Amino acid sequence: MGKTGVSAVWHDSNESWEFRELPLPKLESDAIQVKVEATSVCGSDLHIWRGDGIDTKKHPRDPFVFGHEMMGTVASMGNKVTTDSLRRPLKEGDRIAFSYFFPCAKCYNCIRGEFGACKFRLGRKPLDEWPVCNGGFAQYYYLRSPHYIFKLPEEISNASAAPINCALAQVYDALHLGGVMMGDNIVIQGAGGLGVNATAVANELGASKIIVIDGQKPRLDLAIQCGATDIIDMNEYDTAQSRIDRVMELTNGIGADKVVEVVGFPKVVEEGVDMVRMRGTYLEIGNIMPGSYASLDMAKFITNQIRFYGIQHYDPWIIPNSIDFLLRTKDKYPLMDVISHEFPLKDIDKAFKTAEWLGTQDGSKVTRAIVTPNA
Repeated sequence: MGKTGVSAVWHDSNESWEFRELPLPKLESDAIQVKVEATSVCGSDLHIWRGDGIDTKKHPRDPFVFGHEMMGTVASMGNKVTTDSLRRPLKEGDRIAFSYFFPCAKCYNCIRGEFGACKFRLGRKPLDEWPVCNGGFAQYYYLRSPHYIFKLPEEISNASAAPINCALAQVYDALHLGGVMMGDNIVIQGAGGLGVNATAVANELGASKIIVIDGQKPRLDLAIQCGATDIIDMNEYDTAQSRIDRVMELTNGIGADKVVEVVGFPKVVEEGVDMVRMRGTYLEIGNIMPGSYASLDMAKFITNQIRFYGIQHYDPWIIPNSIDFLLRTKDKYPLMDVISHEFPLKDIDKAFKTAEWLGTQDGSKVTRAIVTPNA
C-alpha cells in the first residue's frame, strides 16, 4: 500500500474540484485503513455540493472532502484488529461494508444501546486541521476505533455494496423505528436510491399498499420492480393537492399508515403530512441541511394525532441485516441494479452534474451514480 492517496477536494470559492495527493493517517493499533472501491453520489452529497442551507452572505466554506455512502477493501489493519464485528477472521484485501460514523460507546445514548443517536458519532476533522487522505471521494477512508465493519459476500458487487451503509441501512432503520407492519399502507416520497430501497424493504415487511411518488419515469419503473403497488407521477399529478387527493383515493379516504420522506426539500414535508391517516406516522429522513424550514400547522398534528420521527443514522446491527436482505432478495428485487452510472475519481465533476436533477427540465435519469476512486 502506498503512503499517500488522492482526495477530491471541493472548493466553494470557484465551485470546482481539486485532486490533492495527501499522506495516509498513521495507523493506530485498533484502526483500519480502507481502500475505497465505490462511493455513491447520495442525495445529501448533492445538497452539500450545491451549498443548500448555507448562508450566502458568509464567507465560502473552507475546502473540504466529503462522501459517505461507500464500501472498500481492507488496505491495512492495526495489530489489535483480527476480525470483523461478527468475529469472522479479517485480512488485508477483504471487501467490507461499514458504518461511516463512529459512536463513542460510552455516552448516555450509547449505553442505552442507541448508537445511531450518539452525540459524538461524527467527528471527521476538517482538512486544514488533519490534512490526510480520508473521505468517500478519496482513495482511502480511515476507520478509527470504535468502528463496525462487516465482510461482504462475493455475490454482492462493489457497485451494489456501496449503498448498503446509507441508502439501504437508513431506510431499513427508519421502517424498523416506524413500526411498519403487515397490512400497512405506505407512501414513499421520492424514488431515488433511498426510495427504491425503502420500497423493497416495505414490501418484505408485508405492506399491503406501497405508493411511490416521483417525477422521473426510470425511477418509477424501478420502484414498481421493487414492489410498489401504485405510483404517482408528478408530471401527471402536478400539484400537491392532486397528489394528496390521489393518496386518499388509493387508501379509500383513510390516508397512509406511514409516509416516508426521502427527497430532502421542506415543501415535500408540508405535502406529506396531509397524506398521513389519523394516528399515522411520518418518517422524515431527507431534510438534513440547515435552514430546511417547513410551514406546518401544529394543530393538525394534534388533531390527527400524527407521530413524527426525525431519523439520521442507525445502530450497527442494521448493516449485517442489510447485507443479508440484499443477498436474500437478489433474485426478487433489482436492487443490484440501482446503480445506473459509474465514474472514475477524475470525472467526479461529471458524476455530480449527471446526478443533479434540481433546476433541470427533464430531471436526471440517474437512480444512483457511483465514483470509483481506485479504478
